[in-house]
Amino acid sequence: MHYIVCGTDGQLAGRVAENMLKEVDGKDLTFTCYKLDRLPQDKLARWRAAGVSVHEANYDDVDSMEKAFAGGDRIYIVSGLEVGKRVQQHKNAIDAAVKAGVQHITYSSFVGATDPAYAEVYVTPDHTATENYLKTLGVTYNALRNNLYLENYLTMYVMLALMSDNKWLSTAGEGRATLVHKDDAALAATYSLLGRGADNTAYNIVGSQAISVRELCELVKEVSGLPLEYVPVEEEEYYRYLENLHIPREITGDFSQAPVPFCGADLVTNDTAIKEGLFDIKSSDIEFLTGQQPKTARDIVERYRYIWEEKITHWRQMK
Repeated sequence: MHYIVCGTDGQLAGRVAENMLKEVDGKDLTFTCYKLDRLPQDKLARWRAAGVSVHEANYDDVDSMEKAFAGGDRIYIVSGLEVGKRVQQHKNAIDAAVKAGVQHITYSSFVGATDPAYAEVYVTPDHTATENYLKTLGVTYNALRNNLYLENYLTMYVMLALMSDNKWLSTAGEGRATLVHKDDAALAATYSLLGRGADNTAYNIVGSQAISVRELCELVKEVSGLPLEYVPVEEEEYYRYLENLHIPREITGDFSQAPVPFCGADLVTNDTAIKEGLFDIKSSDIEFLTGQQPKTARDIVERYRYIWEEKITHWRQMK
C-alpha cells in the first residue's frame, strides 16, 4: 500500500506526514508540497533519507500532481488556502488522483459542509462543492470536517489583542464552540488515510470541550498575567477594527501588511457563527478514529506562551 500526503509544507498536512512516518515505511510514502524551498532543508533531507518520495506539486499544476501521484493507493488532500479558487484546485487534485489510479481519498473538509445553515460562513461553500464532487466519483473517500482550530485563538487572536492595547475584540459574544487542535485533526487524518473508518463517510473532527472566546481570553490572561480585556462587538465594528490592523475584508485584498493570513470576512463570519452556536458540535469521531480524547485549551496553552513573551507580531514568526 502506497500513501500520498499533499501540502506537507503546511502545518496540518506536515503533521500528517510526520505521523505517517511513524506508521509505515518511508518507501511507501509520497509527500507533496507547494514549494520545496518552503520546507526546512533538514526536514527534507530526513524525509528523503527515510525513503520518502518528495515532490513539488500544487493544485494549479495538474501535470505536477499526476506525476507525483503515480503509484499511489490512498491519498490525503488537504484543503487549499485561496477561498473561491480552491473549488477548482480541489477538483484538479481529485481528478489527478483518480487518473493516477488512487483508490481512496481522505479530504480535510469543514464542519457543516453539507448543511445549508453554514452557507454564510465564509469558507464553507468551497468545502460543500468539494464534498459534492467527491460523491460523484468511483473511488471511496472520507471527509474529515474539521472545526475551527483551537490554537488560532491562542496565538493569532492573542497577537491581535496585544497589538490593540490588550483589547480582544470579537463578534462571538458568549457563544461556545468545540474548537479542535491541529494535532488532533492531523491524527484523525492519519488514521483515516491508513484505513480506519467507514468508506464514503464524513466525520466531525471537533474538540471535547465547548468553550467561549471570552473564556479563552480569560485563560490567556490567567497564564500570561497580561491585562487582556474581552470586548464583544457587532460585525461592522469588527471589520473596521481588523481593517485598522491592515487585514483586508476579502481574500482578494492587499495582505502586504496583514499580520495574519485570514481576511476579515473569514474572521468575522467564524466568530459570528460561534455566537450563533454553529460550532458547538458534539462528536466522539476523533476518539473513534484515534483512540484518544481531543486536547482542551488548558492542555495546550503553555506551548504558545512564546507569543506574548517574544512579542510576536506576524503569523510568519510563529513556531
